[in-house]
Amino acid sequence: MIRSTCRPLPESLETQGCGSSAGAPFQKPTAPGVFPGHWGGPRPRPRPTMPSLLLLAAALLSSWAQLPAEASSWWSLAVNPVQRPEVFIIGAQPVCSQLPGLSPGQRKLCQLYQEHMAYIGEGAKTGIKECQYQFRQRRWNCSIVDNTSVFGRVMQIGSRETAFTYAVSAAGVVNAISRACREGELSTCGCSRTARPKDLPRDWLWGGCGDNVEYGYRFAKEFVDAREREKNFAKGSEEQGRVLMNLQNNEAGRRAVYKMADVACKCHGVSGSCSLKTCWLQLAEFRKVGDQLKEKYDSAAAMRITRKGKLELVNSRFNQPTPEDLVYVDPSPDYCLRNETTGSLGTQGRLCNKTSEGMDGCELMCCGRGYDQFKSVQVERCHCKFHWCCFVKCRKCTEIVDQYVCK
Repeated sequence: MIRSTCRPLPESLETQGCGSSAGAPFQKPTAPGVFPGHWGGPRPRPRPTMPSLLLLAAALLSSWAQLPAEASSWWSLAVNPVQRPEVFIIGAQPVCSQLPGLSPGQRKLCQLYQEHMAYIGEGAKTGIKECQYQFRQRRWNCSIVDNTSVFGRVMQIGSRETAFTYAVSAAGVVNAISRACREGELSTCGCSRTARPKDLPRDWLWGGCGDNVEYGYRFAKEFVDAREREKNFAKGSEEQGRVLMNLQNNEAGRRAVYKMADVACKCHGVSGSCSLKTCWLQLAEFRKVGDQLKEKYDSAAAMRITRKGKLELVNSRFNQPTPEDLVYVDPSPDYCLRNETTGSLGTQGRLCNKTSEGMDGCELMCCGRGYDQFKSVQVERCHCKFHWCCFVKCRKCTEIVDQYVCK
């Protein structure tokens, strides 16, 4: 592998009607039952009439109807089956209207790029699996709690864990779309058109069909950020701070995939002499992307929103975060106990490592509540032998092992 030369980030996706601010500005529903004009002291409460009761009922139904939409996320495309592109009919809006978790802007992009939706779902699934791998030994382990919001209320907290989840899922979309372009699955893109790296030896050929990370980056930026950019909160509000946090972490995830793309080469020649090489741009293994984002998680910067509507460091002694760094605005809960308010599932029933002093150790994982010990039987392949020709024959061995579970 040869590290590719520094490439400028591609510009936004230029298509009709697919700007990042697509969709109507997000407005919080007015609380039902609040009537304007009651500024003075106590006033006699007017007796509700039939029209006012009907309006009140409509307001209640409207607010209730918006609750699932606000709690839902495009991540649900990972757990709800998405039809393959060949099933779609061009301009068939019902397909997009039936996909859960899309914001108005994302739904418009869906109508323009219906064949992309299955790969967005694959990207979200890749991001969720990587999140679960990176946090498999921590109190919060990226568990899926439902098919609509996916991770539940815990994502309403602007914590480090939320920052990582937004970053890794955005990275997953870049990864999936870039690969789909290379494989010819999308009509709007093809192989990578990245310029030949300047440090590539002159006698090596620059060709092949590389992963189109430029298109993947642009499309992921338009689609993933659409939900945040269509919101319209007051400048300096906590809600605006959360929007800026999400946008920063989305960008960090996309850049991780873009910056880690390498040049891959294949030898040609008589008897493997490698007298000639053909090279192309190739995405890094997603595990490496996840490892880098996990390092960014460990060094994430605590931020707060200013009156001018900008994020600033809580502690000015630290370095200002770059676009490739993760940021958060809320402290993380301890995730020790089940809490319906925060969405924490707790650690009761989780396996722990008795001998470890890390986060997977029983002391930290179980939050000092103690643990139960039990024995389990594990069956493994053993005493394997190669037989000519050509198969391997193994025996099955059973072993009794001790396991520990948090109380």
